[in-house]
Amino acid sequence: MSIVLVVNSGSSSFKYQLLDMATERVLASGLVERIGEDGGIATHTVRFHAEPRQPAPTVLESTHQIERSIPDHAAGFAAMLDAFAQHGPSLHDHPPVAVGHRVVHGGARFFEATPITDLIEINIDELSVLAPLHNPGALQGIRAARRAFADIPHVAVFDTAFHQTLAPASYTYAIDRELAERHRIRRYGFHGTSHAYVSAKAAEFLGRDVADLKQIVFHLGNGASVAAIDGGRSVETSMGLTPLEGLVMGTRSGDLDPAVLLHLARRASMSIDDLDRLLNKGSGILGLAGVTDMRDLSARREAGDEAAGLAFDVYIHRLRTYAGAYLAQLGGVDVIAFTAGVGENSAEVRAAAMETLGFAGVALDPERNAARTRGPHRISTDDSRVEVLVVPTNEELEIARQTLAVTG
Repeated sequence: MSIVLVVNSGSSSFKYQLLDMATERVLASGLVERIGEDGGIATHTVRFHAEPRQPAPTVLESTHQIERSIPDHAAGFAAMLDAFAQHGPSLHDHPPVAVGHRVVHGGARFFEATPITDLIEINIDELSVLAPLHNPGALQGIRAARRAFADIPHVAVFDTAFHQTLAPASYTYAIDRELAERHRIRRYGFHGTSHAYVSAKAAEFLGRDVADLKQIVFHLGNGASVAAIDGGRSVETSMGLTPLEGLVMGTRSGDLDPAVLLHLARRASMSIDDLDRLLNKGSGILGLAGVTDMRDLSARREAGDEAAGLAFDVYIHRLRTYAGAYLAQLGGVDVIAFTAGVGENSAEVRAAAMETLGFAGVALDPERNAARTRGPHRISTDDSRVEVLVVPTNEELEIARQTLAVTG
């Protein structure tokens, strides 16, 4: 058996998937939310894989939801185990051989998936100073999972690990060196699991060796980042010390003149916490147009909403800026891939982002770009010098793969 349980834990919720790695199929998935709040909810979905002759396997789903008190992560895992026992698949018949955990920040210490020990827990806890919104929740999930599955290995897969190949010139900020070293201020990058999966999947789709390709991968969701990947190694990425830097996102500002914060502190009497909330939760397309979903933004833009139109233009302007910068850093590009919610589903965003890249050999096929196609697919023309692809991301599968690779 090669069953792996993947857990993505936050402070008040966690998601999970049970995967059969012999076929890389999801057997079940779920979400436990409102942990520590009134009215906890556990949602469990079982997948049944039928095997018709043509054209592809059919997947049927059965979803079950319960409301119960979930005071902490340990109770959340108990709710998950109850869901497996009541609705399947049976963990007795499909026992996981390992549990893979998504951890957002590994600092400069972790450059690969790592088996979790008590010492690793201490390290993850200590790194919470760099990711106070993410690492503490991940650690709560890890501790609860290690109690629930005490007899199998647990592995931490870090969002930052893929970007540990950045050169010093890329990850170093131009501030006082001793101060930066003392407080571990540098670019770390995030979404690494997604960038690793998508760049490898793009090479597989093209029948090429990832080591031979220069790629730019746009991970565009509510959180968004872009990475320049040379031969399968990250050489540049847009997120920095935190996931706030870089592209315009759903609620995050992305790149900003640091003096804006000083100005707001002095002139608007905004505190550190006020500025934190503004940049992380009240900016991006929400701050510009009052919505966070690209579909809503597009609908308002089509209806003539000027604020929505400006927000879209700012969003695209930033994408083009990074595309041009990464073309220069790579010295040309073979593949540009779009992934995540916006990247996979918004033909409008993809077309606008690529519109000015004809000089670099990018030629988009409007019909391919507009088509709703499952799985990796090409949206560039046959004679485009650059392959432009849509590659659905699968971070859980990548975590499971890395977990099995570490545990053997």
